[in-house]
Amino acid sequence: MRIRNPGKIREGLWALGREESRVYLLEGENESMIVSGGMSYIVPDLLREIEEFGIEEGRIRKILILHSHFDHVGIVPFFKRRHPRIEVLGSKRAWEILQMEKAIETINEFSRDVTKRMGREEVHSKYDLDWRNDVSGTTVSEGDRIDLGGVEISILETPGHSSCSISAYVRQWKALFPSDGGGIPFRETIIPSGNSNYTQFQESLEKLAALEVEYYCADHYAHVVGDEAREMARRSIEAARRHREEVETVLRSEGDIEKATQKLVRSFYRENPDYFLSPEIFAGVYRQIVRHIANTMADFRPAPSR
Repeated sequence: MRIRNPGKIREGLWALGREESRVYLLEGENESMIVSGGMSYIVPDLLREIEEFGIEEGRIRKILILHSHFDHVGIVPFFKRRHPRIEVLGSKRAWEILQMEKAIETINEFSRDVTKRMGREEVHSKYDLDWRNDVSGTTVSEGDRIDLGGVEISILETPGHSSCSISAYVRQWKALFPSDGGGIPFRETIIPSGNSNYTQFQESLEKLAALEVEYYCADHYAHVVGDEAREMARRSIEAARRHREEVETVLRSEGDIEKATQKLVRSFYRENPDYFLSPEIFAGVYRQIVRHIANTMADFRPAPSR
C-alpha cells in the first residue's frame, strides 16, 4: 500500500514534507535524525508538521544525505544554519560534489526552477535556502552504523542513480530508505532512475532486494508499507529491465542519442505531465541514461551525420 500523506509511519518513524518531496524523521532514545534532504521549498511544510505532530525539533541532531542531487539536499542549509550543532552525514563522493562551486550553482538553479514550477516562489524570499560553502559534515560508507539510542541505522552503498548514492536500513523495523537508488513509486507505477550508470543501478537494486522490508521509505511520491513494500525492490528490478529494453529499442530506431532522448522525454511527459521535474531538467537526466545504455549496446551504431 502506498501512503502519500505525511504522518506517523510507526513508533519512532515519521514521514514529513510533501507528496513529491518527502523526508523521514527517526526518533531514538538519545536523539533524532532526518533521513534525506528533500527539496528546498518544503521547509515551511516541515516546520508546520514538526509543530502539529508534536515533534521536538531540538532533538534533531543529525541529517543523513542519501545523495547530492538538488532535490535531496534542499532543506540541509536551512536546518544547519538554524541549528549549527546538527551533524550532516553523507558519502565521501557526496561531500566532494557538495564542495564544487559548479555543483552548488546547479543545486540552487534547479531548486529555484522546481520551486517556480510548483508555484512556491515566495518560500525562497522568506527563508535562507541556498547552498553556499558554509555546510560541511561527516563521511559515512558501506557498513557504517548510526546509533540514535535503541535505533540503529546501517549504511549501504548503492551507486547507479548517482555516483554518490547510499541507502539506509533499520533492521529492527525492516525499514528501507533507498532514495532514488530504488524505484520511485509514482502514481501506480514504478519509475527506475539509473541516471549516472544504469548497470550499477540495476546491481544496486539486486542488493536492496536481499533485505527484509516492511516499510519502503521513498523520497518521492509515497512511502510503501506491507505486502507492496516487501515486493518493491523486486518490482523495481523488473521495471528497470523493461525500461532498459525500451531505451535500447528507441536507440536502434532513432540511431542517435539526442533524438532518442527527446523522443523518450516527450513520451514520458505525455503520460506524466504533472511530474515534479521540468522537462528541461528531466531531459538532462534521460540523456545520461541513454548515453550509458548506448555505450553498452554492441549492436548500436549512431546514424551518420548529415
